[in-house]
Parts: sequence; structure tokens; C-alpha cells
Amino acid sequence: MTFAETFSLKEQKDLVNSALAQFSTQECNYLRGIGSELDAVATAMHSYICDSGKRLRPLFAYVGYLGTGAHPDEAALKAAASLELVHVCALMHDDVMDGSDSRRGAPSIHRAFEAQHKSAGSLGSAEQFGISTAILLGDLALVWSAKMLHQSGLPSESLLRSLPMYDEMRVELMAGQYLDVYESTLKSQSVERSLKVARYKSGKYTIERPLHFGAAIGSAQPEKLMKVYSAYGLPLGEAFQLRDDVLGVFGNPSETGKPAGDDLREGKRTVLLATTLDRVSPAQREIINEHLGNPQLSADGVEEVRNIMVTTDSLAELEDLITRLTSDAEAALESEEIAPVARKALGELLAIATRRNT
Repeated sequence: MTFAETFSLKEQKDLVNSALAQFSTQECNYLRGIGSELDAVATAMHSYICDSGKRLRPLFAYVGYLGTGAHPDEAALKAAASLELVHVCALMHDDVMDGSDSRRGAPSIHRAFEAQHKSAGSLGSAEQFGISTAILLGDLALVWSAKMLHQSGLPSESLLRSLPMYDEMRVELMAGQYLDVYESTLKSQSVERSLKVARYKSGKYTIERPLHFGAAIGSAQPEKLMKVYSAYGLPLGEAFQLRDDVLGVFGNPSETGKPAGDDLREGKRTVLLATTLDRVSPAQREIINEHLGNPQLSADGVEEVRNIMVTTDSLAELEDLITRLTSDAEAALESEEIAPVARKALGELLAIATRRNT
């Protein structure tokens, strides 16, 4: 059998998990060596990092590397795994900005440390302690990402080629996060603006940039392949974020790990919301405005907004857009610039990114 036929995404995900666990153990032991005060930090970081997740960014990066025709390589896999720590940073900070109580079915980091402060009867504000700790742990994850990349064992020339992609990925993520925060302050909705947020906050740093990162590691001249990766990664990245928009309102809490309708409580200006507000009657707009951004929104209130999204065909339109974007990404896989093993794996990742429940 050929390498393309025997390649397994599950096996690669297991290797990514192993690399992250090993790195996290090393770094958490260092934290504990500084002082017992950091035991809780080390425990929280290790648990958060090793609590799996989909590992999409490392997988896209490693498949992007293999797409150059390069051979399987432990250093390249460790470098790809380092991108998961950028995602950890984004999640910790995102939960603070959104005021989210939970993540993956467990208390979010700021809520966990807030509870720790309260149970210890410590001085000062428990809420502020939790927020401050989550910001610092998110920053630490970002530092660890760079450290894991630099210690991956990549040849110096491969590492140097990867750094512009790595830097651009982090810049675009932070820009997207700001666009998300800024959008929530505006008095009008815009599908175009919401799509831009989706592109930069999640799409590019989840798929396109990791693919570029992998291509830069695997080839000294990856420009043609990067264009193909963009043709695949940009529409798929947007479809990925749009699926998040749907799950943020219609997702099953037992699968998403977050309360039903949490995007509504957080007042997120998603493409789904913008599409809906472009179609509603005055009475329906009043209902949405009453519920949007209400942290105490009940299940009945969530259901009211859901019904409006369905009856205005806004949900159906978004599903159609996800399908069209996914088809555009799929068409890019016909390029012979991509090595066969990667072409097959990218087809599988396309399905994982868009047909998911979490």
C-alpha cells in the first residue's frame, strides 16, 4: 500500500497530543520549580492543553507540510503541534472577553480561578483575580507556542522560512479578535463586516495560515502551493467559522460543551445574526434586540430567536453559503501541486471542519 493509502489523521492527532503532553509536562514542572504558588497554574495549563480538542491547526499545518512532498518527520510534527498553543491563548482570552462561564463542558479558566479565590477566602476581588489569571495564562500559552516551535528540532532554514507565516498568523488572529470586539459596539449590522470578522478571527488562523506554515517548513519554494492552499483554505476557513455561528445558537450543549444559545447571551454579531436582522419584521427585530446580549437569557428566549432565524430562512441561507464555500474549497483539491497523501487528508479535514457538532 502507498503512504497516501495508509496515512491516518487519527494517528497524526494522537502524535500531536503526545507531543503537546510531553512539552506541557516539561514546562509545568518548570513552573512548579519556581514555587508552590504556581501549582494551580501548572495543573490548569496542563489539563487545558491535554484536554484534546480537534487539533485542527496542527493537523492542517502537518498536512500542509506533507503536501510539499516532504517525508514524515518528528520535528515538523512538533512544529505543527506548537500552533495548538496559539489556539489555547485565543480560547482563554476569548472566554474572558465574552464572559463565558464554560469551555468544553468545564468552567472556563477565569471562572475556575475565581472559584479558587472564593473557596480560599482570599483578599480582593475574586472576579478580577480570575480575569487577571486567565489573561496571564493565555499570554503564557502564546509564549509556550513560540518556545515549542523553536525547540522542535527543525533545521534552521526550515524554521526561518516558517517564521513569517507564524508571525502573520498571530497578527491576523489578534486583528480578528479586535474586529469582533469592535463589531459589538456598532449600532448597525452588516453581513459583509461579520464575514470579515469570521475570516480573520477564525478562518485564516485555523486553516489557511497553518497550511502556509507547513508548506514553508517543507519546501524552499512553496509559493505555487501556497496559492492552492489559499484557494482551499480561505473558503473553508469561512465555512468553518460559519458552522461555529450555527452551533453557537443551535448547538447541543452536551456536544458543544457550552450552554445553548450562548452566542445570543454574549451578543455576538455573527453572520447568522446579521442575515437574520436584514430579514426581520419590526416586531421580530424588537424580540431579538430584547434578548441579544442578555446574560440571563432563558431557554424560552433562545427558542424565540431560533424560531425567527428559521422562519426568515436565515438559517437555511447560511447553510447554503456553507455548502457553496465548502464546494469552492473542494475544487481547489484537484490541483496536482498537492502531494497525493495531503490531497486525501485535506478532503477528510474538509468534512471534519464543516460537518461537525462541536
